[in-house]
Amino acid sequence: TWPSYRVPVILPQSTLNLDKPQFDAEARLEVVSPCGPACHKSSPLPTYEEVKNYLSYETLYANGSLTETEVGIYILSNSGDGSQGKSRTKRQIYGYDSRFSIFGKDFLLNYPFSTSVKLSTGCTGTLVAEKHVLTAAHCIHDGKSYVKGAQKLRVGFLKPKLKDGSKGANITNSAMPEKMKFQWIRVKRTHVPKGWIKGNANDIGMDYDYALLELKKPHKRKFMKIGVSPPARHLPGGRIHFSGYDNDRPGNLVYRFCDVKDETYDLLYQQCDAQPGASGSGVYVRMWKRQNHKWERKIIGIFSGHQWVDMNGTPQDFNVAVRITPLKYAQICYWIKGNYLDCREG
Repeated sequence: TWPSYRVPVILPQSTLNLDKPQFDAEARLEVVSPCGPACHKSSPLPTYEEVKNYLSYETLYANGSLTETEVGIYILSNSGDGSQGKSRTKRQIYGYDSRFSIFGKDFLLNYPFSTSVKLSTGCTGTLVAEKHVLTAAHCIHDGKSYVKGAQKLRVGFLKPKLKDGSKGANITNSAMPEKMKFQWIRVKRTHVPKGWIKGNANDIGMDYDYALLELKKPHKRKFMKIGVSPPARHLPGGRIHFSGYDNDRPGNLVYRFCDVKDETYDLLYQQCDAQPGASGSGVYVRMWKRQNHKWERKIIGIFSGHQWVDMNGTPQDFNVAVRITPLKYAQICYWIKGNYLDCREG
């Protein structure tokens, strides 16, 4: 069952205009960090002021202008807050490759696979509202500077490639999977938390490796809601799912699921098979929504990438996803809705 979380309120306090960015960073689809689960668990919890700073954010507009917004955090109930920082990513195949390529428009154009979109910088994103896409921050910003493609960022939606101008009604009976093409929509603005923009993103920024993109027009597809990430032991079968555009299978949407191996307050560690390009995929689970008496999928994290960790002298590797904590839920929900009253329940 989806647990109910009381969510804190995050409200903008002030917004400053910044100099236009240079867009000079290379888009890296993998990020490496020396800090593994144990290192994360032992790092001190940030202070209230530090968390406020991490959750403040930059907004990049399509015309290249940039603002920085400071936020305030308010707890309207007796819930606690807390959030910690450190570590980032890469990705790997673990033994037998357990990824599934999703073929045929019957799957690709249907929920939940239809919520996966491709970013023009090479990553994956997930539709989370009528005009909003959730992705990884490192797909847009390397921690120091915006990547070269960030100003003209576009989001690609898979569509069937019609032959000879036909309407596509009678081409589903062929044995070959239909060719698909991307239809692109420009991004109007992008929000990146300051917790990622630290000058050393590969280490402590990892907990904040997420970004929200607002499209110039509605995408008119079904989207997946975001939710607060429950503890791993409460996930159905201890498993997570995500679909992305892995580089080694160009043009394919690749779905996978796997067990969560470890977790910190801000990160999930698992060994889902993945390759670069899958970064930014929405990590989701399906659980029972008691209030509505139905099953519901929600995005509880953002797939970040691969990481090697030294475990007592033995190198171990994990794939890492950033968890949507109550604070991050409040922030992302406010970015989407613009009204904290619609963001009270995670």
